[in-house]
Parts: sequence; structure tokens; C-alpha cells
Amino acid sequence: MGGFFGVVAASDCVTEVFYGTDYHSHLGTLRGGMAVQSEDGTLKRRIHDITNSQFKTKFDSVLTEWHGKCAIGVISDFEDQPLLVSSRLGTYAIVTVGKIENIRELAEESYKTGIFFSEMSGGELNPTEMIASLINQKSDIIDGIQYAMDSIKGSCSLLIMIDGKIIAARDKFGRTPVSLAKRNLDGAVGVSMETSAFPNLDFTYLRDLGPGEIVQLSLNAVKQLKKPGTINQICSFFWVYFGYPSSNFEGINTESSRYRNGEGIAEGDDYENIDSICGIPDSGVAHAIGYSNASGKPYQRALVKYTPTWPRSFTPQSQTARNLVAKMKLIPVEEQIRDKRLLFLDDSIVRGTQFKDIARRLYERGAKAVHLRSASPPIMFPCKFLNFSRSRSTLDLAAPRAVELLEGHPVDDPELLKKYITEGTEQYNAMVEVIRKELGLTTLKYQTLDKLIAAIGLPREKICTYCYDGCDPTSGECPMCEKLKEKMEKETDKKQSK
Repeated sequence: MGGFFGVVAASDCVTEVFYGTDYHSHLGTLRGGMAVQSEDGTLKRRIHDITNSQFKTKFDSVLTEWHGKCAIGVISDFEDQPLLVSSRLGTYAIVTVGKIENIRELAEESYKTGIFFSEMSGGELNPTEMIASLINQKSDIIDGIQYAMDSIKGSCSLLIMIDGKIIAARDKFGRTPVSLAKRNLDGAVGVSMETSAFPNLDFTYLRDLGPGEIVQLSLNAVKQLKKPGTINQICSFFWVYFGYPSSNFEGINTESSRYRNGEGIAEGDDYENIDSICGIPDSGVAHAIGYSNASGKPYQRALVKYTPTWPRSFTPQSQTARNLVAKMKLIPVEEQIRDKRLLFLDDSIVRGTQFKDIARRLYERGAKAVHLRSASPPIMFPCKFLNFSRSRSTLDLAAPRAVELLEGHPVDDPELLKKYITEGTEQYNAMVEVIRKELGLTTLKYQTLDKLIAAIGLPREKICTYCYDGCDPTSGECPMCEKLKEKMEKETDKKQSK
């Protein structure tokens, strides 16, 4: 995924940006970076690989070496950033979070005009460099940001530091969150993806940016440069998995949403023959607490996470590396496992390989039964908006892999896929059974999409559910999308009439 943080202050703000950026380290990515506008006006930048070390250990030297009243930082998916850009629009630092599905097509068009890009290892292009290139094609930064947002397929939220100010822009359709805060003590203004970065730095939350909104941050001021659009499609996984427990997105707390989600999973479930409820650390824990509260069954930790320094296990491209991370970071508590009938809550089942190994280890330590409840519906489609996973194939995902096994061939018929997506159908039940057997579980159930949306608490049309149902209301590619677009248009008409 990735995350960013920035501050404009009346005095040195390097410390605040150092810690504010570090508060995004849980997003489980591979690069960290910071940039500051020094007291003499020059821009300084530093980028480090944080694959096997914490952000703080790589960047602590900036606390004594750097000084400045305007700074930004980023935890990056895989690309080096911040980038320092010298252009006709000025010299600036830029960070981005998102995914550009059509980056190769955009590059090919740029090559025709003589523009070139530096390739990263593996032949990949740097998405932040592409966004900067698109911005620089226009006569001012605001038009450039708008042009970049309109040109890409995918998503992009960004920060640009220029002339002692920060320009913040949220993705055109609000796929990722961007929040503003102010420190009343000295008028410093901050911007962050995770609101949990604000309190310990004495910032008071102001508001979220709307989809496509662009603002300029300066001391004591936030100036709107572009009004927000009407279509908001924030990723549901911020509440399921990505978001830190203390963070709020669209005004809804992550931890509380997960409690509600766990309660919804327990509703109507068979838990009479369960001895204890367990959560897969970290994000599965809150879902499990909600389930425990609703069921009356005790919450106990059969697995504990050794250290937060291990990266999130979906991130590495290598399955061998993913398996190693998943195994090493979770340590079994044998006294809570032996002769117990355990019900686990996990945020999701992506590939399924990790819990297959967990189930095997639990049985080896004497578990009598291992039940699994997924806090989200089956993931049927690879996300095309965020770097949710670095998987290279749809069949890396457990659900489509099960469908292919049942059908004997890949399925791309929307009507047939809809039967596998719809809970309770013969096809859906068969798919879940295939996954259950593959993982070696006693029972397996997924949360329903309706209950997940209810637990989040936003209107259905404001949440992106593409990975579950293939629905993208910004493209109108399915009947459900048409219904959502119609509802959005009605909401827009209401706002305009007021």
C-alpha cells in the first residue's frame, strides 16, 4: 500500500515529519523517504530500503542533520521517493500513493515526444516519476495534477512540497484517504493518510479531503485549490485490514468497525462447540474480539506476533518469502492450543497458503478442531486501484483458483462468476468447500458483503468493493454499477439543488 505525512510549521518540523511518517510503517512496504525545504530554500531528500529494518533506524540521523519549516515523508510500496523535480513549474518534491494500471501505455505515448524515464530493477517504471511527468505537461501545477488524475487508470493521492508550502491532492475517486490537521499551539498544519499520526504530535484533526480535492497548506492556513468531486470509492480494506486501529477514515474508526464486523460474523454462526475465539495478529484481533463479545465465547491468544518489524506477509512477490514471513512472525501458545476447539478470525483469505500452514502447525500442537472465519467476502478479482498485493496472477487468489478447479477452466463469464460471488448459491458453497479442504479446516465461512458494508457504516455507493464483486461504478461495466451510478447522480442533483 503506502502512506505519507507532511507538515508546514513556524519552526523546525523535521522531528514531527520523522515520527508522522514512521506512524505509516505498519502498511508493510519496502521503501522509506523524506524531503525537507532547508532554511536556505534548497530541497534535501533521503531514501532508504526498509525491507529488513525499521524506518526509524534508517532515518534517525535527519533529526540532527536536517532543519526546515516544511517537510514531507513517505512509506512507499516499492518505488524510490520522494522525487526532486526541476521543471518549468519550479523545483519541488513529490510523493504519491496509489497504482497506475496503464503506466506502460502512458510511457509509450511519452516516448513519442522525446520524454524518457529511468527504469527500476526488474524493468518496472516509477509511478511517482510518471505522475510528475504528467503534471509537468501543463502550465501550472493544479492543472497538471488534474491532468495526471484524468490520464491514469488506477488511483493516485499525492503531496507536492514547493516554495515552503505543501499541495495535497486526494485520488480522483477517493480510493485512498487524505486527512488534514492543525496544531493550535503554533499554527502548524499537517496532512496524513492515517489520522493516528496526529494525536501524539499534538495535532487536532480538521477534516478529510474529498475525492479529487486539491488544497494548499501553509502556516495557519488551508486553501482549497480544487473542489471535491461527487463520486467517492474509498477502499473497504482500510477498515478490514490496512488501517491502524486508532485511525478514522470518513469519520469512522477502524477498531470500532472491526468490532461490529466480528459481531456480524458471529450472528447466526454455530459456535456452541467452540472452546475459544482467536485472532490472527494484528488486524484479525479486533474482528475476533467483536465475535467473542457477541458469542460469549472467551477470546484467547493461541498465536502471538513476535515483533512488528516483520513486514506484512502479502507484500513480497516470492511465495517462499511470503511463507517465511507468515511463519516466523506468529508464535503458537501451546497451552492455548492443545485439546482445544479453536475458531480463528482473519481479516481476509488472499492466497490461502499462509493459513494452510497455520492450520497444520495448530494440529501438530494438539488442536482438536480449527475453524476459520474471514472478516471479508471471498476475494475474486485482483485490485486494479491499489497495490493491495504484488501477486502477478489472478490464480494466486484462493477464490478464483477454486472456481477454475470446479469449472475445469478459467471463468470470465460475468453471469457465471456472479453465481460464485453470491452467498448461498450452489456454486458459492462449492467454492468455499474447495478452499476449506485446501486449507485443512474443520469449517470455513466468509463475511457477507452486506454485513461488511453495514459494519463500516458508509453508504454502499461510497465504498469500493471491486475485489469482491468486480463492481466499479466509475466505469459502468456491470448492472450493479449502473444502479450505483444512478444513485450517485441523484445525490449529486440533491446537492446542486441546495
